[in-house]
Amino acid sequence: MAAPLLFLLVLVLVLSAPALPQAADDGGDDEPRTTYIFRVDHRAKPSAFPTHAHWYASAAFASSAGSGPPLQPLHVYGTVFHGFSASVPASHAAELRRHPAVLAAFEDRVRPLHTTRSPQFMGLRARLGLWSLADYGSDVIVGVLDTGVWPERRSLSDRNLPPVPARWRGGCDSGPGFPASACNRKLVGARFFSQGHDAHYYGVSAAAASNNGSVEFKSPRDADGHGTHTATTAAGSVAYGASMAGYASGVAKGVAPKARVAAYKVCWKGAGCLDSDILAGFDAAVADGVDVVSVSIGGGSGATAPFYLDPIAIGAYGAVARGVFVAVSAGNEGPTAMSVTNLAPWLATVGAGTIDRNFPAEVVLGDGTRLSGVSLYSGKSTTNSSLPLYYPGKTGGLSASMCMENSIDPALVKGKIVICDRGSSPRVAKGMVVKEAGGAAMILANGEANGEGLVGDAHVLPALAVGEKEGDKIKAYAGNASNPTATISFGGTVVGVKPAPVVASFSARGPNGLVPEILKPDFIAPGVNILAAWTGAAGPTGLPGDTRRAEFNILSGTSMACPHASGAAALLRSAHPGWSPAAIRSALMTTAVVVDNRGGPLGDEAAEPGHAATPLDYGAGHVSLGRALDPGLVYDAGEDDYVAFMCAIGYEPNEIQVVTHKPASCPDATGSHRPSGSDLNYPSISVVLYGGNTSRTVTRTVTNVGANASATYRARVQMVASSGVAVAVKPEKLVFSPAAKKQSFAVTVTASSSSSSGSSAPAYGYLVWSDGAGHNVRSPIVVTWLQPM
Repeated sequence: MAAPLLFLLVLVLVLSAPALPQAADDGGDDEPRTTYIFRVDHRAKPSAFPTHAHWYASAAFASSAGSGPPLQPLHVYGTVFHGFSASVPASHAAELRRHPAVLAAFEDRVRPLHTTRSPQFMGLRARLGLWSLADYGSDVIVGVLDTGVWPERRSLSDRNLPPVPARWRGGCDSGPGFPASACNRKLVGARFFSQGHDAHYYGVSAAAASNNGSVEFKSPRDADGHGTHTATTAAGSVAYGASMAGYASGVAKGVAPKARVAAYKVCWKGAGCLDSDILAGFDAAVADGVDVVSVSIGGGSGATAPFYLDPIAIGAYGAVARGVFVAVSAGNEGPTAMSVTNLAPWLATVGAGTIDRNFPAEVVLGDGTRLSGVSLYSGKSTTNSSLPLYYPGKTGGLSASMCMENSIDPALVKGKIVICDRGSSPRVAKGMVVKEAGGAAMILANGEANGEGLVGDAHVLPALAVGEKEGDKIKAYAGNASNPTATISFGGTVVGVKPAPVVASFSARGPNGLVPEILKPDFIAPGVNILAAWTGAAGPTGLPGDTRRAEFNILSGTSMACPHASGAAALLRSAHPGWSPAAIRSALMTTAVVVDNRGGPLGDEAAEPGHAATPLDYGAGHVSLGRALDPGLVYDAGEDDYVAFMCAIGYEPNEIQVVTHKPASCPDATGSHRPSGSDLNYPSISVVLYGGNTSRTVTRTVTNVGANASATYRARVQMVASSGVAVAVKPEKLVFSPAAKKQSFAVTVTASSSSSSGSSAPAYGYLVWSDGAGHNVRSPIVVTWLQPM
């Protein structure tokens, strides 16, 4: 085939976004279509076809499935995954599953997004430590899978940056509003993937496909804001005089401010992220040459799918196997137990904590009671006059109490401060409902699910958020006073808040609902009230009616925590280019802190004040980059370890091959010590005792990466909540030398017979290896009991 023709074919396969469903001759005119992702054994390609794309689209491939015309693939994958996606009727998908080269097939799913002081709060200091030794990450490329990027922001300036690393193979996709010249030495690449999105929504209606008429760009340009925010949180350039309408003013910079950004737009405004597009983003990012991938996406209907049916887990495995570190967000479904998502052990799963900065606001009731809250409202206060206070939930029912659209009577709220309960709809959307109904201001009250956890919002009218207790007091006053009134005032920015960090109430929690032997989240990072760059296509609330525009925005979520970890990994990769992704994750985990800035244990926003959080909430603790540069010891792992892990949790060889791309075999699981997921060389130790079992021994191997090749470490176990559990470590001393950089040890967990009944609360504590020279390598230990299925 001539080169120009081949180029044209590849271009069509990779970049085309069909505006209509495929021709209906591959399964019947009346049969609905669904997009499927097909994992193919790439070694089975006949030599007659120059590329896999040619093979998948050929009549030969279709006839091998039994029937059907040639396929029209939406995506063709060839780096982290081998196969394709296509929109076909279910009957045709069933035929393709029987194709001798197809290893697996699964339906495309929609995933939700997990939505300038934080670098300093994590322990970074200018011209010192990790920032200085890593040259601020200038030789590292961070790939961000998200909603795209707004390239004109100062946080994406390439001023004073050296040339793009010569190993970079990526490109800059042009499209509406996004010329190829938008990329520079900072934004080194920008691509977009809409094929899965288009196939999913075009099958519903044209209006849905165009995101219900909202502004969107068929290019890498970010119409949503989420992608610009996460990219610049990880690797934003230094921007002086930054603020969001006066809040959080100062110098904004990413965690790795000289690292390069490659944006992969796989999510679309108001439409979420399709698995097939996410997988295409992984495929392109790794092929382009990124060093780190940041993915603030997850959950949805695939939250607890096994790894071989989870495109994020599969794509990430392919990246990690090629030395690319992958950070993912844990999800925002906290404080519910077992809500954490992105569970694969080759991922760094990041929860969210607070930082020592807040944006206080206050409501003063007519009886003089003063109650505290938070807000990012930038307009005038209501302190000049008391306004009537009204709670629509008293008479209007549940939807009115939460200020849902068209739920409140304008005649009842005009000119009043309206109390709205949190839940069901976005916080800022409730304010828009109140404003459009004629309300003068809003008080957003937490319920039991959110407790006292608060995040600031750039509301469209004077408004503040208050905790559950304050909300109950305000509603009681509004219901009992004959003429309830209130005023609201805003306190700007306050730094030095204590205690901090605290686990954010929304941050998803363990235990791991898929493989409880792996503790998730791995750690927490700043994820509350984070300032970073923002899109020019939407106001700070993201609501269609918000006409304000801002260069920076302040957001909260594990989406904001994830890029902190990505930026941290970029710095560590720059300082230690030979470290594996597992070693980088280990350094972040074993040096994480489990105390706040008062010296007390990490707390939980969702619990009573002073209540300590546990490793099920925060994993190994809160990232501390001042320590991660020199962790002393690391727990390393590679492909063989992950294959053994999947064997241990019961995956069949063909299921493992879907993840690893390679044929796999598992040893016979017999004998007194059956393999367990707990045996993976992981920096945290999660032991599950099933049925009446009272003891379990797991092994670990640590590698000395400290400057002193000859070092001796001694073990110390501290159980915080023991529940009748004893932990023994053998040997208790590890001696390293230039010839012995790796040492192994065993941890035996023994529970009393009463504890093993299954009714006990999880036991937890820490194993710390100390060398007496400043290295304290901490691993959380969690013990849970489960009854066999």
